[in-house]
Amino acid sequence: MLSKIKQSGLMAVMTLVLGAALGFGAAGPLQTVHSQNALDSETQLFRDVYGKANPSVVSINVRIPGGQGGLNVDPNSPGQGQGQGQGQGQSAPFQLAAGSGFVYDNAGNIVTNAHVVQGTDQIEVTFSDDTTMMAKVIGIDLDADIAVIKVQGDASKYQPLQLANSDTLSVGDRAIAIGNPFERSGTMTQGIVSGLHRTVDGLAATGQGSAYTIPDAIQTDAALNPGNSGGPLLNDQAQVIGVNEQIASQVRQSSGVSFAIPSNIVKLVADALIKTGKFEHTYLGISGNSLTLDATTALKLDPNTKGVYVSAVSPNSPASKAGLKGATSNAAIGTVAPGGDIIVAVDHQPIKHFDDLTAYLFMKTTVGQTITLTVMRNGQQQDIQVTLAARPHAANQ
Repeated sequence: MLSKIKQSGLMAVMTLVLGAALGFGAAGPLQTVHSQNALDSETQLFRDVYGKANPSVVSINVRIPGGQGGLNVDPNSPGQGQGQGQGQGQSAPFQLAAGSGFVYDNAGNIVTNAHVVQGTDQIEVTFSDDTTMMAKVIGIDLDADIAVIKVQGDASKYQPLQLANSDTLSVGDRAIAIGNPFERSGTMTQGIVSGLHRTVDGLAATGQGSAYTIPDAIQTDAALNPGNSGGPLLNDQAQVIGVNEQIASQVRQSSGVSFAIPSNIVKLVADALIKTGKFEHTYLGISGNSLTLDATTALKLDPNTKGVYVSAVSPNSPASKAGLKGATSNAAIGTVAPGGDIIVAVDHQPIKHFDDLTAYLFMKTTVGQTITLTVMRNGQQQDIQVTLAARPHAANQ
């Protein structure tokens, strides 16, 4: 189960904790001194990161009008917030929820998750020195689950956190989270980057009701819990590598598998929200899967063939207008219905997995841009020009 990690009411959503132990080896006292020195160095690093970053991390408390069912109230979270009731048998006029965020620039803009502030009518931002200001929404992008809010007051003394280049991350890099879990503001947890290039569900639904996905998410074992949503995931230089967003858990609590939106997506989206109040994502209009060994066998391909098998093409989509072909039959050969194109490159860059295509469209393209898809059809490669459109969304969004 993937759960958004915004806190709703006194409860919220999820992630991890690491422990360290010191031992005495055969080297005796010399070994002990060496371990103690290493611990002191690590402790100082954490103190330095906290001292530099925490003044720029904020706690966010929001009010959601009753009956609106804002997306910030996670249906998978253990609670739906606390409302002030109107009386027995009547619905509460509002719900309360909490999350995290961080100072993005010198103009008072704060970055958080879209699901923290979506559907709210009141936002309070509290800094680490207990200064509280009201805030308003500047822009929300449900597709990336990123929002920008702006405090209504002088926040010039709070320094913006620097964003790292998330493309340079490696598994094993240090990951440090600061946020407001269980409304315990200023909480720091630590771990590592435990995976890269993960795909997670966004908040925006397609016309078919399924969710658009967010590519290149960072997986971490750093402990995230209810209320951590929207807070920064940091490297050992106190730079933001991602925005904490959701966890994978069967018990709706920290399980050691959590996900953050990478800083490069955060910057792309946040800058657009500040400038125009919105971010338009490109749309191709296909359903498909990465080729597996079963699929290549069923389609009588070289087993080393990599790419995206197009199982369906949406009507009137850019892919449909360009002549891309989906499976021609519902009758599967093995695990694959035959007849679909296989996308092996986009703009002459190899595509090995479906996530590669999603990430390229997400990060490298704009609405109205024409891209070149290299496809295999009937054993032959050909280039197809596709002009991308803006993503359609479900009618109720």
